[in-house]
Amino acid sequence: MARGRAEAVNSFNLKALQRAFGKTGQRAAGAATLLLGTLLLLWPAIYNGFPLLYPDSMTYLADGAPVARALFLHRFSAYYGIRSLLYSLVIFPFHCNLTAWPVAALQCLLTAWVLWLLVRTLAPRRSRWSYLALMLALSLLSSVSWYASFIMPDVLGPLVYLCFFLLVYAGQSLARWERLSLCILAAWGITAHATHLPLAAGLCLLLALFALCERQHFRLRIGGVAQCGALLALAVGMQIALNAYLFGEPTLNGERPPYLLARVIADGPGKLYLQFHCTERQWAVCAHLESLSDDPDDFLWGPSGIWESSSEAEREQISRQEMPLVKAVLRAYPHQQLQRSAANFRGQLGAFAPYGFDPSPWLAEQFATTLTPARASYLRSRQARSLLPLDQMALIQYWTVMISLGTVVALAALFRLRLGARLWALCGTVLATIAANAALTGILSVVDDRYGCRIIWLLPLLAGILLIEARQRLGAARHKR
Repeated sequence: MARGRAEAVNSFNLKALQRAFGKTGQRAAGAATLLLGTLLLLWPAIYNGFPLLYPDSMTYLADGAPVARALFLHRFSAYYGIRSLLYSLVIFPFHCNLTAWPVAALQCLLTAWVLWLLVRTLAPRRSRWSYLALMLALSLLSSVSWYASFIMPDVLGPLVYLCFFLLVYAGQSLARWERLSLCILAAWGITAHATHLPLAAGLCLLLALFALCERQHFRLRIGGVAQCGALLALAVGMQIALNAYLFGEPTLNGERPPYLLARVIADGPGKLYLQFHCTERQWAVCAHLESLSDDPDDFLWGPSGIWESSSEAEREQISRQEMPLVKAVLRAYPHQQLQRSAANFRGQLGAFAPYGFDPSPWLAEQFATTLTPARASYLRSRQARSLLPLDQMALIQYWTVMISLGTVVALAALFRLRLGARLWALCGTVLATIAANAALTGILSVVDDRYGCRIIWLLPLLAGILLIEARQRLGAARHKR
């Protein structure tokens, strides 16, 4: 009898040991899969010899230190820049003005992890192999690897939208730490760029509409939507609190240039309005009537542009008059502005070539004060020597997007109602955010390939997810036979 008890105890201990080793092996396999996915996304930086940069990258890297000094040492500065201060603050410990590689690795890791959760949730069978195949295709054929390796907050926008989808449609299948991590990532991503907040808010409303269409799971879905709404409120609160602390004024966007004014002037109606009405009101911009440009970037950032050449007092006056002047232009020429805005939207929808990685003399000069030890490494990179295959990548991406769009339409038509609520919601999330991004940036800012390229990779991702689903359904049908 004692021997039987001993055998039972030994058998129980062996099973417990096997379970422990099994869980350890699964964790190790999951970590290895995630690491491989991260490396697949990091290949453009490795190929380049340095993380990819844009002139704004140096501003984001430089702004972290003064914000950290103000927050933790109470040593305030006169100027903190116009970019996302929370993005600069979070990445600062990863680079410390020494090297940009940890920032690129962080963004690639976060992207790889969110995509792993997405594949694991939607395709639980053979998820590791499906994930790695999808990551290989996306990293080579789309812009996701280029933008994950890019020292800019651009990749965080799509990650926010995928986080919202996962919180609403996969919250119950995720571990508590995974849900918490998604919430932290989403809140940070919303604050990382001015366009992420309105796009995330619009997606929250769209997901609420999807929840209304699912009577059976309405309570479950609407709880996830409420969580997303809370994250939006948290992100807004963090931005307002930080700006109030740094600038002494509770604003959402800090010292924002007059983007809307530059847009309506560049579109034509704003310039036309000023030519006829400058004598009626004392618009500050009327002092520069002969210098008005058809390019909003020239208005804002050109060396001889209106904004750059204006004094501090003139800038304050232009900023105060921005919204009244924009409203006056819209009242005077609504149809003309609507036509121009529609054209800008169409132009932005088709602008997604991976350009914007050209070398910049100004960028190289900024290494004197930011990332000084890494300057020689950057100058040896392919980007600094204009050797990146951008035209080839643009052609590859164009055909990838076209084929992905055809694949999505074909598979959606094939499955129709059998696609399931989650996959239909993913289709709606991807297509709606791509269209909304084009409308927001093209109409309110400027038509730029970078704005489309940073999000267009969601379309190949969607096509890949649908192909994985089709493969699983074919496998299940064969197994039944």
